Amino acid sequence: MILVCVAIDAMEGLLVRLREVELIARVPSRARAEIGHLARREDAAVRVNWSGDPEIAAWGVSMGTAVEYGISFTGHSGRKDRMITFALFVSAELAESPYETGPVLHWRDVREWEKNSGSWPVKTDQERSHWDWSPLKAVGPLRFGMTPRQVADALGGEVPAGRQGHFPYWWWGGGAAGPWTLTDDRFEQTGATAHYWYPDSLPVLGAVAVHGRTGPQIAHAGDPPADWEL
Repeated sequence: MILVCVAIDAMEGLLVRLREVELIARVPSRARAEIGHLARREDAAVRVNWSGDPEIAAWGVSMGTAVEYGISFTGHSGRKDRMITFALFVSAELAESPYETGPVLHWRDVREWEKNSGSWPVKTDQERSHWDWSPLKAVGPLRFGMTPRQVADALGGEVPAGRQGHFPYWWWGGGAAGPWTLTDDRFEQTGATAHYWYPDSLPVLGAVAVHGRTGPQIAHAGDPPADWEL
């Protein structure tokens, strides 16, 4: 067994520098700009990896982002309002496609994750719809317990841009093949993802994820999120 990759955590990892560029715990846009400048200077090709972050095969580095955590004014640990960078460093044998190699897949298997092209669609507040949230009952037009067809109809017949699911695990039914199980429908136009569960062997809506950059604005009892006391 030999070392072929090292992942440096965004929050707790060492600060790593490439030439004059700091790579860890940086604001992603600033790190991206400085990496691009250094790559052009050294004639190194920069591409985007599965998460839309810079990846440079010549250096054996693939960047990523994570939510920053810190201590709030009340003295409790919690999420902050920004993302910061982490990095994956690999040997030459893994550099061409780090996230498709066995050692990295054991750490973070992203084969079924949605790939990012490096650009993120963002809607202005004027472009977003407004939904009312009824706790434990509904989010906008989506009521918990709806079937996938009812969910699509409630969203004006929008066709899911992506669907995720799985086949039964091998220990179900003695290893016999079974039907594909739908777990998620991603609606890009609406900016929301529907998550299903199977209380009676049929998929029904159990949760709704609202996309932060493109999803509707959510109000509870007439109060927008900024007015909620958390």
